[in-house]
This record gives sequence, C-alpha cells and structure tokens, in this order.
Amino acid sequence: MAELLLELLSEEIPARMQGRAADDLARLVTERLTAQRITFGRAEAFSTPRRLTLVIHDLAEAQPDRAEERRGPRVGAPEQALAGFLAANNADRSSLIERETPKGSFWFLDVFEAGRPTIEGLPELITGALADLPWPKSMRWGAHQIRWVRPLRSILCLFGGAVVPVRFGHLTAGNITQGHRFLAPATIEVHDFAGYRAALAGAHVVLDAAERRRKIASDAAALASDLGLMLRADEGLLEEVAGLVEWPTVLAGRIDDAFMDVPSEVLVSAMRTHQRYFVAEDARGRLAPVFVLVSNLAPDAEGAKVIVHGNERVLRARLADAKFFWDTDRQTRLDARLDRLQAILFQAKLGTVADKAGRIAALARQLAAHVPGADPALAERAGRLAKADLVTGMVGEFPEIQGIMGRYYATHDGESVEVAQAIGDHYAPVGASDGVPTAPLSVAVALADKLDTLAGFFAIDEKPTGSKDPYALRRAALGVLRILIETGVRLPLKAAISAAAEGYRPILGEIDTGRLHGDLMGFFADRLKVLMRDRGVRHDLIAATLAGVDDDDVVRLLARVRALQSFLDGEDGANLLAAYRRASNIVRIEEKKDGTTYGGDADAALLVEPEEVALHGALVQARADIAAALAGEEYERAMTALAGIRVPVDAFFDRVTVNCDMPERRRNRLHLLSEIRAALEAVADFSKIEG
Repeated sequence: MAELLLELLSEEIPARMQGRAADDLARLVTERLTAQRITFGRAEAFSTPRRLTLVIHDLAEAQPDRAEERRGPRVGAPEQALAGFLAANNADRSSLIERETPKGSFWFLDVFEAGRPTIEGLPELITGALADLPWPKSMRWGAHQIRWVRPLRSILCLFGGAVVPVRFGHLTAGNITQGHRFLAPATIEVHDFAGYRAALAGAHVVLDAAERRRKIASDAAALASDLGLMLRADEGLLEEVAGLVEWPTVLAGRIDDAFMDVPSEVLVSAMRTHQRYFVAEDARGRLAPVFVLVSNLAPDAEGAKVIVHGNERVLRARLADAKFFWDTDRQTRLDARLDRLQAILFQAKLGTVADKAGRIAALARQLAAHVPGADPALAERAGRLAKADLVTGMVGEFPEIQGIMGRYYATHDGESVEVAQAIGDHYAPVGASDGVPTAPLSVAVALADKLDTLAGFFAIDEKPTGSKDPYALRRAALGVLRILIETGVRLPLKAAISAAAEGYRPILGEIDTGRLHGDLMGFFADRLKVLMRDRGVRHDLIAATLAGVDDDDVVRLLARVRALQSFLDGEDGANLLAAYRRASNIVRIEEKKDGTTYGGDADAALLVEPEEVALHGALVQARADIAAALAGEEYERAMTALAGIRVPVDAFFDRVTVNCDMPERRRNRLHLLSEIRAALEAVADFSKIEG
C-alpha cells in the first residue's frame, strides 16, 4: 500500500468554485481507480485560493491478478465461430479446453491476467480526470490548448514518494510546489503528504479550508470581544473569505461617525457585499462603527496599521457616495419617480417596470380581499410604489438593497407604516433561509409581485428548462407557496392566476387562461413537492391528493396531505392501501376481460353473504361521513371514517369469492369492489401512493 499525492497549483480560483472542484477531483480519480480494480483507503481533498490537493491513502501498488474462465462455442460448432472466439481472446487452439455443462459440451479458455502496476496506469488515469473536471467556467491562456478555471502553473504528483509523470497540456508533474505567493514564494520539494502539509504551514499556507474558517471565526470573535463588541454571524461570508486567503490574519478598522446616520443596511451592504468585511454589533445588537477584515498577509504592527488605513480609505469613499445618495434621494418623493420607471424594461414582450408596477397595484388590491387585515386601497398604493426605488441613486449603487431603500424613502415621504413595510418586504422570501412577510399588506403585495411575474412569463411560454431558470421563476413559485403555507392565507390560486393574467391583456391581448392554469398549477405542484419533502411530507401523497381533488387552496390541500400521511402511517391505513390495490387490480382485470366498467353502486338486494352485506353498509356510512367531513375541512374525521371500513373489507376478502359461478352476483360484487375504490378516492388518488 502506498500514498498518492496530487496538487494543482494555479492562479486564484474563485472562492465559490473551490470546494466543489476539490470534491469533483476526488470523485473523478477514485471512480477511475475503482473501474481499474485498484483498491484504496481514505481519500481527502483540499482547496485554497491557489491550489487543489488530493491525497489517497493505502492505495494498492498493483491491480489484483485476475483468473477467468471464458466459454466459447459449442463443441462441433462451425469453424468460423471457433476462429472468431480465439481471435477475440488472442489465443490459439492449444489453449482450448473441452468441458461438459448442463447444456452440453463447450470449448473454454482459462485466462490469467497479471495485475498491472498502479504507477503505470496513473498518468493516463489522472490526465483523464483533469480533462473531465467540470468547472462552471474555464479558460485557455497563452498558446496552450488545455482548459482550466485560471492559468494552471504546476502539477505535483507522487505515488509512494516517486514522481508520477502526469502530462496535462504543456505541464509535466514533478515533486515541487510553492508556498504563499508573497510571504513564501520559494519552491518546496515534497516527498509525502505529511511533509507537504507541514511545509505549506511553514510557508504560510493553511491547506484545509475548514481550518481556515475556524481560525477566521475564532480570531474575529476574539478581536471583536477585545473591543467590547460582538461579531454578527455570517456563515456565507465566512465561507467566501476562507476561499480568498491562504494565511488569514484578522484586523479591525473604524467607520467614520459621519456615516453612521446612513441606514444600517447600506453600511452592511458596503462592508459585506462590496468589501467582504465582517460586521460588528454592540451588546444591544446595534451596528457598531467597526468593521473586521481578513488579510492574506502576516503583517507586523506597523504593517497592520497600513492595511487597516488602506481599507478604511476605500470604505470611506464608498460610504461617502452612499451618504450623498441618501441625502439626495430624499429630496424627491417616491411617487414623483414613477414616470421614470417607463425607461426600465421589465421584459421585451412584457413591457416596462412602470407597466409591472401598475399590474402589481391592481393585483395587490384584489388579493387583499383574501388576506385578513389587508386594506385594498393601501395594498394598491404599496404595489404602485414598490418598484420606485429602482430609479434612486442609492439602489443604482447598491442594487442588493432594493425594496429596503424603498421602505426608508416611503417612511420619509410620510407614507403609512403598513405601506412602507410592504414596499420593504415585497421581494421576500429571496432565499430558502429568508423569512416570509407576515404583515397583511406585505403578504398581499409580495404575492402580487410574484404572481405577476409567473403569469407573465408563462403566458409567453418562457418557462424554466432543466437547470436553467434565468428569470428565477422557481424561486417566485416557492415564494408564493411559502407565504401561503407559513401565513395560512387561503388564496384560490387559479383565480389569482386569472387576475394576474388579466393585467397583461393590454400588452399580450387574448391569453389562454386554461393553458395558463394547467401549466402554472403543474409548476406549483412540482415546487410544492420539493418544498414539503424537506419538511418530511411525502411527495407521492401530495401527488395523490392533487390528483384526487380539484383544489387550488394550498393550506387546505396540505391539511389533507398531512391527515392522509398520518392515516397511512397507522395499521388501518397500511391495510386499506393494500385492500385498495387488491380491489383495483381485480376490477381492472375483470373490466378488461368483460369489456365493460364496474363503476356503479352495488345492488343491496343481491347481497347474500353476511360479509358483503356488512361491507356495503359500512361503505354507505363511510362515504356519507367522508363527504360531510371533507365539506367541513375535518380531514382527520374523514380518515377516521375510512378506518371504519377496514374490518369489513378484511372480512370480505377473507370469506367472499368475487368471481363466483353466478354472473349476476359476480357483477354485483365487482361493483362492491369499485365502491371500496371510490370511497378511498374521495380522499385521494390511492393509485399514486408508493410503498
């Protein structure tokens, strides 16, 4: 057993690509080793801004020998068949062995293949893995033909301490690497992974991204604590910054007091999004005039002052712009900016942002009727102003805080608190971890914005395809579903889709709302399955409920699904599901055989066996109870009614022969089985339930 060490040294790899690339490298190499029957132990992948590293422990030094018996043609087969078998196996007649089998006498070859030394196959194996590494974006440089995410500078590859002569484009692997670009640029000779890792640490490179994250988090928290502050948790930024530095050093800078009256979201955006600084807070959770930066150097005290001063100067310039926009934007009311939205195109076929603002206003007014506590007039006002901050200087410079700035400017203009909040909330939720709007007016406007987008793009047949979703329609649909589920708002989606489509009539003319309903409801159903799967709700139960009822109220639909899941998790539900399948299969087979359908009710006068009489009575009562329970949205009660037929169903199948010799009685019993199916399908389409 030996160790394989592979390093790819390049120019800076984008932080967001590093972890995935390291995992892909490990996967591609280990898959190829497995395909070549080469055993190995643990594989570890590492990434820094300048390197991908893979180490595979306990790698076999050769493939195992392989002995194989290969059967050829039958003895006495045509000579041509035998010659073909020998040629395919590079053998001659003297190697053939005649053996008896249960199917007669056949010619066999006993083939022995000695295992190939691993080091002989590694160059081709690794080159293939490098060529197949799936970068999201890659490039060529100079006159070289290979592609990589950034110019590749060198390859280190060792197997058992010996250099593996991997060739990739113009590069040939060796046993040399480099440390930190500035702090330790000299070459380092490598013999094994332990020495490699230790040498890099001595050359100011922390190889493990997780170790860099821990160091940054710990040092930054300690630095903030020394200043009497706390660091705002930011896992996304921590992940990104760990991918920007090989030797993290944490420093703190100050924000000029003159900028502290600018909205905190602007300050945070300038620090976090534009400069990759961590945000500090005081004990009351208020933004502190301090930022924490991560340097890729190891400065002394004087050097640290220079770095901090430079970063303060850069931030000061950006915040000076922000303060200018903050002061200037407030001189013009949001409603005075609406005409300028005509200059911004929403989509070539769907008009301008001004058109969209008008549609959101009208739709929000209508949706407010379904949101308890939402004032229709205020919903219309908030919808009309929701996009007005797009033409402010602040949003032009900091687009990531659109909506938020609209809330500030609406408050400054004297708009009601509800309107300002709805403007600030209408994009939410943007990501899976974002909260949904909960204020009534905010819910109405956020739903209007998303439904308008969905209806418009589906109306012009611009739907997501595969992994491509350029207009973020999946996110919009998930946003609608999350708002409805988490607020409990009872919105008939088809009516809302029709209302949203109506807003496009002046631009698109006649719209096929039937097709739009079908496409969008199917799209919502797919997103609902994804959303609820992460919450422990089975996707097949959602499909069964959707197929069983024509219901576009998400809250009511999920109540049915949850009741159904609870029912099926119990013994009664599992047994009834089995009974449903048995009954359905019998009816389907007999219908095909007889060329007819057995969908009607059974004739009570033809029921003779006690078990079929009892089943019929139980079904009549259950169907009545189920209908009443569903009408009152009492889904647990509906499941209880279903459970009531379990015992008579079991007794019927145990003691009654469906396909008896009396045709009239046989047909009636098939109708009775059809009633079992109908009783269950009043709740959901049980044919779509798995397991």
